[in-house]
Amino acid sequence: MRSTASSPPTRAANSTAAPASGGNAGLAVAHAARSLDIPATVYVPQTAPAVKVAKLHDLGATVVQVGREYADAYESATKFAAEGGSLFVHPYDQADVVAGQGTVALELEDQVSDVDTIIVSVGGGGLMAGIAAAADARVVAVEPVGCPTLHKALDAGEPVDVQVTGVAVDSLGARRIGDIAFEVASRTSVHSVLVPDDAIVEARRWLWREHRFVVEHGAACALAALLSGAYTPEEDERVAVVLCGANTDPSDLA
Repeated sequence: MRSTASSPPTRAANSTAAPASGGNAGLAVAHAARSLDIPATVYVPQTAPAVKVAKLHDLGATVVQVGREYADAYESATKFAAEGGSLFVHPYDQADVVAGQGTVALELEDQVSDVDTIIVSVGGGGLMAGIAAAADARVVAVEPVGCPTLHKALDAGEPVDVQVTGVAVDSLGARRIGDIAFEVASRTSVHSVLVPDDAIVEARRWLWREHRFVVEHGAACALAALLSGAYTPEEDERVAVVLCGANTDPSDLA
C-alpha cells in the first residue's frame, strides 16, 4: 500500500488516495497516506464495523459511508477518483497491492520450515493471490458459504458475480473475485473450500478461549476449515493458518 500511495501521480499537490474497502484495506491506505503526508478518502459501506470506521478517523482519513455492500463503496470511490484526479487504490485487484500481500508468505516460510499447506481466507482474493504466487507451499482458500466468490469462479471457469451475506461479509464481502486472484488460483491449483457461518463463529471463539487471540470473523474463516473438517490434512502434512484481521469488537467473545 505504501508503494502504491507513494507513486508519482499520488505525490502531486493535494492528491488523495481513494480506496474502496470493507475496512481493513482502507486502514492500510490511511496509514500509508498519513506517513507520506497525503490526504486519504476512504469509501466504506454503511455496514462497516464501527471499530474500523473509528480507526480510519484516528488515522486522519476522510471516511465516506455509502450503500450496504463493498460493491457500493467501490462504485462511489472509482467515480470520486475519476472526477477529482485522485489515485484509486484497489484493495485486492492491483498488482503492487497483491505483491505486498504476498510478503506474508515470504515471512511465514522464513520463520517456519517445511510448510506443506497454507490456509487463508478469501474475500476479493488479494491476500490469497499474493501468498499463492510467492509460496512454495500448497494454498487452501477458505470462504464462507455466503460469500463464495472464488468457489463460484472456479466452477464457472471465470470470475462471476455472486450474492454475499453472512457473519464475515464486512471483510470478505466482495461480490466478484479479482482477475489477478482468479488467474493465480487457476495457475497454481489453489484448493477452494467453503465453511458455514456457525463454524466461523466457533473458530473465532475457540481462538479467544484457547489462545486469547482476538480476530474478526473473516480471519477466523481460515481456521474454521480445519476445526470443522471442511479441510482435513494428511497425517504428516504441516499446515500453517494465516489469521489476518483483528479490527473487531471483542465484547461478543465471552
